[in-house]
Amino acid sequence: MTTFLLRRIALIVPTLFFVSVLIFGLQQLLPGDPAMALAGEDRDPAVIAFLRQKYHLDQPLPVRYALWIEGVVHGNLGESIRIKRPVFDLIAEKLPVTGELALIALLISLSIGIPAGIIAAVKNGTAVDYGTTMAALWGLSIPNFWLGILLILLFSVELGLLPASGFVSPGESLRQNLLTLIMPAFVLGNAFAAGMMRHTRSAMLQVLGMDYIRAARAKGLSEVSVVLRHGLRNALIPVVTLAALDFGALLSGAVLTEQVFTIPGFGKLIVDAVFNRAYVVLNPRLRT
Repeated sequence: MTTFLLRRIALIVPTLFFVSVLIFGLQQLLPGDPAMALAGEDRDPAVIAFLRQKYHLDQPLPVRYALWIEGVVHGNLGESIRIKRPVFDLIAEKLPVTGELALIALLISLSIGIPAGIIAAVKNGTAVDYGTTMAALWGLSIPNFWLGILLILLFSVELGLLPASGFVSPGESLRQNLLTLIMPAFVLGNAFAAGMMRHTRSAMLQVLGMDYIRAARAKGLSEVSVVLRHGLRNALIPVVTLAALDFGALLSGAVLTEQVFTIPGFGKLIVDAVFNRAYVVLNPRLRT
C-alpha cells in the first residue's frame, strides 16, 4: 500500500508539469500581438518595444515559461490593464460567486437525480421507469442557454416571480441571493441531475439484485426499509464519487450560464476578458 501511494505521489510532479506546459503552450496560440494590442492606436515602435520588454515578450519561450511558473507559484498573475487591478484579486473576487452557483446546482442535481433514480430502479420495466429515463435523456440533450432563456421568459417576464439577471451577495440579502441563483443553478444542474439519475438507477438495480437484499425481504422487512436502509446505503457509494467529480465540472461549466443570467462570476470574467481583449487576464505571456 505504501509503495502504491508513493508511486501515485511521484506521478503528481510530471502530471502537473505536463498540464502547465499544455496550458502555457495553448495560450501562446492566442491570435494577435499582445504588445500591439496593449499599445492601442499608438503604434510607436518605441512603445511596442517597451511593452515587449516589460512583459518579457522579447524572451525565448523557455524563459517566459519559467517566469510564468515563478509568478504562478508566488501568486503573481499580472495586472489587468483595463481594470487596473491584479488578476489574482479579480479571480479571488469572482470565484466564490461561481463556487456558490456550482454548489447550489450540485444540491439541486442531487435532490432531483437521486430520488428519481431510486424510483426508476424500484419501478424497473414499468411506465414510470421509461418516463423517468426519457426525462433524463431530455435533460441531457437540452442546451443550457436555451433552457435559461425559456425560464427567464416564464418566471421573470410572464410571471414576474424571479429576477432575470444579476447577483446579490449573501451578506446583503440571503433571500435575494437565493432568488437570483435559483434559476441559473437549476439550468446548470439540469444535465447533471439527469446523469445522477442514470447512475443512481444503475447502482440501485445492481444492489437490489444482491443476495443480502433478498435475505432482507425474506425476513419480512418492509420494501421501504429494504430499499432505503439496506439498498441505498451501498448504492450511494459510486454516486457520491460522481458528485465530487460533478462539482469540478459544474465550476468549469458555469461559463455559459453566468453569461445568460449576467452573474459576475469567474466564467463571466473569462468571457468579458475575451471580448474586451484583456490579454493579461487570459494570457500567461503577460507578466510584469
